[in-house]
Amino acid sequence: MTRSIFMDSSIRRLPGIGVRREKLFARLGVTTIPALLQYFPRDYEDRSHVVPIGRADLERKEPVLVCGRVGTIQEVRPRRGMTILKVVLHDETGAVEMTWFNQPFKKKQFHTGMTVSAFGRIEWNYGRRQMNTPDVEEGEPQGQGFMPLYGLTDGLRQSDVRKAVRQALTLARTEQDLLPAPCRPTSHSRFPLVEAYEMMHFPKSREEQEKAREQLAYEELFDMQAGLCLRRRREGRRQGIKCGPNGPLLKQFFDQLPFALTRGQTCAFLDIQNDMEGEVPMQRLVQGDVGSGKTVVAALALAKIVENGYQGALMAPTEILASQHYEEFIRLFQGLPVRIALLTGRTGARDRVQLLEDLQSGAVQILIGTHALIQDDVQFAALGLVVTDEQHRFGVRQREALQKKGRAPHTLYMTATPIPRTLTLSLYGDLDISSIRDLPPGRQVVKTYAVGESMRRRIYAFMEKTMKAGQQCYVVCPLVEESENVDLQAATALYDQLRTSVFPRFRCGLVHGKMAGKEKEAVMEAFSRGEIQLLVATSVIEVGVNVPNATIMLIDGAERFGLAQLHQLRGRVGRGSLQAYCILLAKKGSEETRQRLHYMETIHDGFALSEKDLLLRGAGQLFGYAQHGLPDLHAADIIRDVALLSEAREEAASFVNGHGAEEPVLRALKRRFGGSFQKLLNN
Repeated sequence: MTRSIFMDSSIRRLPGIGVRREKLFARLGVTTIPALLQYFPRDYEDRSHVVPIGRADLERKEPVLVCGRVGTIQEVRPRRGMTILKVVLHDETGAVEMTWFNQPFKKKQFHTGMTVSAFGRIEWNYGRRQMNTPDVEEGEPQGQGFMPLYGLTDGLRQSDVRKAVRQALTLARTEQDLLPAPCRPTSHSRFPLVEAYEMMHFPKSREEQEKAREQLAYEELFDMQAGLCLRRRREGRRQGIKCGPNGPLLKQFFDQLPFALTRGQTCAFLDIQNDMEGEVPMQRLVQGDVGSGKTVVAALALAKIVENGYQGALMAPTEILASQHYEEFIRLFQGLPVRIALLTGRTGARDRVQLLEDLQSGAVQILIGTHALIQDDVQFAALGLVVTDEQHRFGVRQREALQKKGRAPHTLYMTATPIPRTLTLSLYGDLDISSIRDLPPGRQVVKTYAVGESMRRRIYAFMEKTMKAGQQCYVVCPLVEESENVDLQAATALYDQLRTSVFPRFRCGLVHGKMAGKEKEAVMEAFSRGEIQLLVATSVIEVGVNVPNATIMLIDGAERFGLAQLHQLRGRVGRGSLQAYCILLAKKGSEETRQRLHYMETIHDGFALSEKDLLLRGAGQLFGYAQHGLPDLHAADIIRDVALLSEAREEAASFVNGHGAEEPVLRALKRRFGGSFQKLLNN
């Protein structure tokens, strides 16, 4: 069988791409001709009209396209280490002096009398028209229209990428296999594929580019959704663990619960119950805001699998969260014939050996832990259910490694970061989703205020009054920069100031990411017991702390935190019946910063906030694609293309389920995404 040209076409096939430029393109993630064709412009410049040099509107300060003949060429060296290249370009209406600083190599590109097209801003300086560092191409404009602007790396110019793309398009006209065609003709295929790609890179108008983008985006989403449908169909062929109806253990569990389940919890467990009583392995995501009671739902699912003679595992991202789950499970299962164990990196060697023996024999029925659960020597007698908490904090391989310790176990994912509908459609097209949108009775909305530095004294006075009343407070330190050392110094400095100068009568604690696990645990436990009144922390407390007596969350430097992170931090308070407050101490920032803080003040629903976060930050900055194992999208944008995504999902499902042929889907996925999707399909 001959190998696909699509997979083997290195960009070295293109004229002018040697070893050096190949390395530069590789920095952009472009190593093949298909990857180059899918390296779409980040923006476009309007070069559809040539402006006479002498009539350019100097007041508008917008880039213009001019064309003329080269006159004088002069290289000036005003001082050591600096060169200025000056090239005069003139037409019948006037002249403009083009200048480049410290780019002496450009002098070789010009000779007197040659025709040149130049694009840039024309300004009036020193009594003449000047154009600094314009984008220049030899010859008259050949229907340039909207010229593409690509993301670059140091050493690579726009003209280099444009030239390479044009050569790749020429090659694609004769070798159609270079283009990633969808696995079947779609309802959005308006143009031949090569034309659509050409219109995407070198459109004649914005309207033409958008039509091409919509076609390519739809085809990309169609292939991705076809792949997810195929994965789901394969999962459906696997024989899962068919659980029986709820029995005595579940009845006892429900009877001794100290509270009634909320409507959201009840609906989520009914979904899980139906899945587990079916013949196909459950693949379900339970999403719910901080404090919505996902842990109880997970406990019910684990009780059901134990009642059916199997074991369950719950994996959490941190030791603190794993320990918290373990303690909660011990309370929930108190008096029931279920043995629960905890396994983390802190489990002693002797205890670990005994625990693993009991796990392999089946004596341990529910194992809770961190990524320590996926180590090779952790063997289950009969693993029937895997629960992954805060699942986006684990990589794909870590989650898979735990699932492979059983034979087609049921799988339950939990997240306290509500995911917008647009992301659930794309990232979790192969999962069923349950959402818990209500909070347990008695919980009050956390009152949130965004304030400036001038309010710091009043905030401290309010915190002192609160601590005198017996309640506790958090202070989250500002992020100084992307450096743990610098942020730690800032946290330590604030901690020292608060405990010595501001709150000397109260016991303060400090936790940060660089502390040893045992030390961090000791501080957190002291705070949980009420021995520490004020906890100063970095954002390490974002997940895994449950202290109902804590009623104030002060986030210092709130302008430096993202919306999702601010909401997660706010969720650390208001976990009891007392009124809680979240104070966002922020400096004046950009309009986006002000909007983010306003959303925090006025929106308390995590699902609504997640939609706002998606709009503010863009999908690329949210967790998901890399962690879930899906490849990057090139033409599609799941924020603006949610309608296309829904349509593509329906059409792809109809195609995959109606035709039953896997080969066209696999071939299209390989052509478009390479091997990355294969790993997702073969899990």
